[in-house]
Amino acid sequence: MNAYLFLIGLCVIIIFSFFTNMFSRKTNVPSVLILILLGVGVQQLMTYFEMEPDYFWALEVLGIVGLIMIVLEAALDLELKKENWPIIWKSFTIASLSLGLTAVSIAFIIQFFIPEINFLPALVYALPLSIMSSAIIIPSVANLTKYKREFLIYESTFSDILGIMVFYMIVENLHVEGMRQLSFAIGSNIVLTLVISVVLCYGLLYIIQNIKGDAKFFLFLAVLVLLYAVGKMFHLSSLIIILMFGLLLRNYKVLLFGRLREWLNDARIDGLFDQFNMITTETAFLVRTFFFVVFGMTLPLASLFSWKVWLISVIFLAVTYILRFGLFYVIERKDTLPQTFIAPKGLITVLLFFAIPESLRAEKFEGAVLFVVIIATSLIMAWALIASKSTNSKNGEEEVKESDEGEKSEYIEMPID
Repeated sequence: MNAYLFLIGLCVIIIFSFFTNMFSRKTNVPSVLILILLGVGVQQLMTYFEMEPDYFWALEVLGIVGLIMIVLEAALDLELKKENWPIIWKSFTIASLSLGLTAVSIAFIIQFFIPEINFLPALVYALPLSIMSSAIIIPSVANLTKYKREFLIYESTFSDILGIMVFYMIVENLHVEGMRQLSFAIGSNIVLTLVISVVLCYGLLYIIQNIKGDAKFFLFLAVLVLLYAVGKMFHLSSLIIILMFGLLLRNYKVLLFGRLREWLNDARIDGLFDQFNMITTETAFLVRTFFFVVFGMTLPLASLFSWKVWLISVIFLAVTYILRFGLFYVIERKDTLPQTFIAPKGLITVLLFFAIPESLRAEKFEGAVLFVVIIATSLIMAWALIASKSTNSKNGEEEVKESDEGEKSEYIEMPID
């Protein structure tokens, strides 16, 4: 392919994605849908011109960088404040229970349709379909009330982080026999990684605040990717290192105390946070853009005509929303709308699906189920947000009308001198 044509294509996709985000904010139609459909359109063009490039190496590279950026971005969004504690623990409880119950339920459904698959491999397939996408939720809930907006931001962030961690912990410890040994292996792995993470992340923060120069972000992004890759080679939960670095950078005043706290310069760390937050957001935007377009280009369209794909997808969706309604009803005991229907699947679902090892691959599991679930959950979320917006505006008009009538009646009943 001509290099200039390739560059033109990349630039057009980025510009298109930017305007897609603007369109998404105004209409509540998730930009992920448009990007996947763009990829499908590119796929059809390439088929027409008989071009068959290999995209899966791009998906693998984008997947690794995407996971790191998503966890880092999510950690930078988590502000640990004392006044936010009620929202934090409730959202964490719903996120963890929703993830666990949905994944186990979907795993049993997968076993029903594919009897030869064991429970743990079925659970590995179910986890990506149980994770909410904070990348879709955070920019989409701006018009909700402050409480609901913050709740969903925390819940989706916890869902991202917990889902990714659990997925890799299961995948990397499948060789362990017995639940007791599996629990011990995962527990010791987490403890060891946490200790290493705290030491490394504090050391990185101390070093980064004392480095003079402008190109700090990509230097330390390279260091983080290096630590992630080395940790993977030693079978550590490397994403915990990324998570701890982001949490420490955002909440160092809360997480550090004593002499550790005194060694950090507040002004420099706050400046670093602003830089990291901006560049992380921009980089995550690029990764999401290209990943969803490439995903659309690799989508097997023929499998969308299978009745089994649609039946399994509908059952997955029903389980997801029934469990969410039950959890919100029991734990929140408040208005459960539109939160129940805000559970979109996105980049992490696709990333983790492509990260399933070859040894666990089930040939009978149709990848088109991911496409249907991603599209359906995004459309349902868009419908819920639009319905909520119209309800709020209607209630607001009624309140204004009532207040106007009240003022009018007061004016009429006023005695005349």
